[in-house]
Amino acid sequence: MARRSLEIAAASICGVLYAIVGYASYLGIFAPIVGVVRFWPSVFVPAVFSIVFGPWVGGTGAAIGIFISDMAIHGNALLSLSVGVPANFAGFYVVGLLSKIRGRKWGAAAVLEQLGAILITIVCWRMAWLPWEVAAVFLVGMLIAVIITSIFSIKENAAGIVFAASTGLLVGSAIIGVGVYAYSQFFTLPNGESNLSIIAALLWFLWTYVTEVPFIVSLTPPIVAVAEKVVRH
Repeated sequence: MARRSLEIAAASICGVLYAIVGYASYLGIFAPIVGVVRFWPSVFVPAVFSIVFGPWVGGTGAAIGIFISDMAIHGNALLSLSVGVPANFAGFYVVGLLSKIRGRKWGAAAVLEQLGAILITIVCWRMAWLPWEVAAVFLVGMLIAVIITSIFSIKENAAGIVFAASTGLLVGSAIIGVGVYAYSQFFTLPNGESNLSIIAALLWFLWTYVTEVPFIVSLTPPIVAVAEKVVRH
């Protein structure tokens, strides 16, 4: 009973913090905005909770937080509940689920995931699906993520964390990409678009992953290290 109460409290705190930092990121307070690219650093919040308190806490907190911030940002409850909420729950649940693995090879696996995103960015640019300005920002962000992930991969514990973070983010981003595309076939998106092409699913996936991964791999390992020491005491 005490454990369940702690998890409920932690999930609630996670949700509130994620919503606050997420909305502040949207306003440009915490998030760098380069041209039309708005980064989303708040993802470190549910990632930390998922690793420290468990997958259920991180996933539930992320689902609560994204719903609150979605209501503040675009106010479309159906879109949030059908795409944002399940994507965040699944993505951050995976982060917690994978976070206990150890070994430098997992850091290398995370780097491969990020190199794959770089390749997709280049392909999208060459196919004229992405403006070169956006592609350039994406590539810079991904190169930063690769460098940071490579540095953390030297330590076995941190290597597992960056792999869990990157992989969970891939899962959540994929759900968002497919979800936004599917939603647009039946409803109008907050920006007025509808009936998007299948390419939009790839671009939404890429946009979500690239604008979040530099922060989740750079902020999560050191904050987790501090948080775990606090929780133990």
